[in-house]
Amino acid sequence: MNAEPERKFGVVVVGVGRAGSVRIRDLRNPHPSSAFLNLIGFVSRRELGSVEGVPQISLEDALSSQEVEVAYICSENSSHEDYIRQFLNAGKHVLVEYPMTLSWAAARDLWDLAEQKGRVLHEEHVELLMEEFAFLKKEVVGKDLLKGSLLFTAGPLEEERFGFPAFSGISRLTWLVSLFGELSLVSATLEQRKEDQYMKMTVCLETENKRPLTWIEEKAPGLKRNRHLSFHFKSGSLENMPNVGVNKNIFLKDQNIFVQKLLGQFSEKELAAEKKRILHCLWLAEEIQKHCCSKE
Repeated sequence: MNAEPERKFGVVVVGVGRAGSVRIRDLRNPHPSSAFLNLIGFVSRRELGSVEGVPQISLEDALSSQEVEVAYICSENSSHEDYIRQFLNAGKHVLVEYPMTLSWAAARDLWDLAEQKGRVLHEEHVELLMEEFAFLKKEVVGKDLLKGSLLFTAGPLEEERFGFPAFSGISRLTWLVSLFGELSLVSATLEQRKEDQYMKMTVCLETENKRPLTWIEEKAPGLKRNRHLSFHFKSGSLENMPNVGVNKNIFLKDQNIFVQKLLGQFSEKELAAEKKRILHCLWLAEEIQKHCCSKE
């Protein structure tokens, strides 16, 4: 990726919230991966005219323009599936913020469509590019897990826009799967007090070696965004995360991975392993949702 690009891929950013704004900033700044990309415009349901000097274009123009070869989907989770399908059908490569979809079957269908069209479909997972995850990966390697837990707290999210908590919180599930391998679902419960905007999802999982892992998402007004973890191994314990440094440019690091895919620099084996992990996490999220909803 250090070579001078022979061509640039025209990019449109769909959605200009927090993630979309960061994407636009990274595309406009001189980075090695940005040299392969040409930001043409953004799509938004709001009438904004322009953002940071970048023009707003209609969805129809983005889909039909031959200049646009890539779409960054940074809209609300509930809209991801429809946008991905439209851009893939229009022959565009797609980068989408997680979760790709709010159903496992839809994600599988979209991946089949991307393969039929010969286009890259990339689901962002910046949580795997964080300093904390790099630290954890080193800590757990070669160790025999006895049991573990991961609790995430934050303010409330609207389920209609962001999906069921197992989907909106899929980055925590991705951490657990990436650290300990494929997991199976033992049980899942959802406690809600809608009048207080309170939600607590408790999920009991099991590794392939039958080791228990508990994942809890707790959300309410005033709850600080925080991660509490506890992993017990035969050789010792890891309780909570030490300060391992600031996460710098994680969306840019994700863009670098996407550009490498556009340039064909990932092996089939690497792409297949990533797809398998992503679909496994989406399948687990859907199973968790079914478990919780069957008890309501």
